[in-house]
Amino acid sequence: MGRIKPQTLLQQSKKKKGSTRISVSTIVACNLIIILLMLSLVAIYRHRAKQTTNPSTSQLLSGANNFAETETLERMERISLPQQAILNTTKGLITVQLFSKSSASAVTKFVERSHHGYFNGLSFHRVIKHFVIQGGDPKFAGTREDWTVGGQLHSQLEFSPKHEAFMLGTAKLEDQVDGFEIYITTAPIPDLTDKMTVFGRVIKGEDIVQEIEEVDTDEHFRPKSPIIINDVSFKDEL
Repeated sequence: MGRIKPQTLLQQSKKKKGSTRISVSTIVACNLIIILLMLSLVAIYRHRAKQTTNPSTSQLLSGANNFAETETLERMERISLPQQAILNTTKGLITVQLFSKSSASAVTKFVERSHHGYFNGLSFHRVIKHFVIQGGDPKFAGTREDWTVGGQLHSQLEFSPKHEAFMLGTAKLEDQVDGFEIYITTAPIPDLTDKMTVFGRVIKGEDIVQEIEEVDTDEHFRPKSPIIINDVSFKDEL
């Protein structure tokens, strides 16, 4: 094998060094590009995060407007509750002052059911003398056997406005899913407020309530002649 001349070796060495320099330059350029891409991604992420945590003025105004509209609707609902209800029965008219502030939930449900005609054609299906008359749909009334033996206890009453006679009430709302029973007391009843929500007071037609109270009933306190609620209307003035 012949020897390689020194000039040939020198040329080969220069070629190798040149190729090495090109390779390093390429690597540096690639690294710079990668760093720039990473910095761009970080900048984009920070910008989006800032937009998320700092909503625009229009978004803030929109949220404020929605809150104001909701608050206004709730205030209007409270204001728009009527002050009086008039029960038109086959015995005559019974006018009730509604406790729209202290018993707003019960009054609201009573008004909604009445506007949908729920009570139209229903009756006072349970009458217990010197105790209570009960109206609504009998299939949603449930059993109140303890009331039939408790009427004589009212003589032990301590004074309270909710224990007076001629108060309008309904069963606790959580106990009523489909129906809505109404009760008008005909005597002070001390334990009735534990079972029902009082949401009104009869201010006219007490004689009609007493006339209903005096009808003949069977052994289950059901009137022998039906006493129908024709409809329920409302007034805003006291």
